[in-house]
Amino acid sequence: MRIQAAQLAQYLPPKQHLFVLAGDEPLSITEAIDQIRAAARQHGAQERASFTVERYFNWGQVSQFLQSFSLFAEQRILEINLPTGKPGVEGAKALQQLAEQPAADTTIILTLPAPDRDMTSSAWYEALSQHGVLLVLNQVPLAQLPEWIAQRLAMQQQTADEASRRFIAEQVEGNLLAAHQEIQKLGLLYPPGPLSEDAIRQCVLNVARFDVSQLGEAMLQGDPQRVMRMLEGLREEGETAVAVMNPLIWLFRPLLQVRLAMQQGIAMQAALSQARLFGDRQQLVRRALEFLPQKHIEAALQKLSDIDRMAKGVGDGDAWLELSRLCTGIARMAANKTARTAAGRSR
Repeated sequence: MRIQAAQLAQYLPPKQHLFVLAGDEPLSITEAIDQIRAAARQHGAQERASFTVERYFNWGQVSQFLQSFSLFAEQRILEINLPTGKPGVEGAKALQQLAEQPAADTTIILTLPAPDRDMTSSAWYEALSQHGVLLVLNQVPLAQLPEWIAQRLAMQQQTADEASRRFIAEQVEGNLLAAHQEIQKLGLLYPPGPLSEDAIRQCVLNVARFDVSQLGEAMLQGDPQRVMRMLEGLREEGETAVAVMNPLIWLFRPLLQVRLAMQQGIAMQAALSQARLFGDRQQLVRRALEFLPQKHIEAALQKLSDIDRMAKGVGDGDAWLELSRLCTGIARMAANKTARTAAGRSR
């Protein structure tokens, strides 16, 4: 069964013995593992085995551990880290067997990367999610970070106003471990109670980390300021203009494909499927279709082609400057569309 992070305490050992932690947020995964381990140890688990599945991994080691007899403890912990999310044929069988024939004396913790389409459609993943506790732990979106920060501050008996929480969120976006460390630092430097905005600004460093794939999301959501922060952050982290530009190309190309398909009478949902757009990307493209006509999409692709030549030294101009102009321009278009929609509803 799939649960939310806040529900984990309800399913800890001895209630459940199989836990699947999937996602790309290391702090949340580490904290969940610690919570499960602590509960298993309180339940009598004193022996722990840990395996990381790499190329040529011998799944027989897992079977051997489960079949062996422990001289020291009635309960044990088995941790399996599958960083690629691809167990192979032998591993798929082993994981399915783990799910369908659980060991009563063993708490099993399996960690996986963020689930993709191939993973979620596999028989072994379905068996694990059906027979075990599935917890998907991805990065906390920027919009939810202020609330997350408020909860963490409350744990150390501190509070901050909304503006201060937003400030912290902007400084630590995409880097939850750093967010945790900055909040702990506030707990060490200041006593319990309300924190002033000046104190927070003096203490909290700019430790945001951005993923290139997030840039298109910020752009189409209509957030020019966040787009600029991301571009500056990516450049400071050493990303090349080409590396930043390529995901944008792979966003605009299917967007144009959907627009052209709809002009031919194909329904939007069918056009999205043909362009292999699913999940969050599908929602972003739907939003973009509301404010980006075909000529703007084609112009954006042409501009990205020009930027590519600039970045490679065969065209005149500053690639990063042109990227900023393109991305913030589209973000402003999205913001204007949102503003017009809100104004129409208020009439």
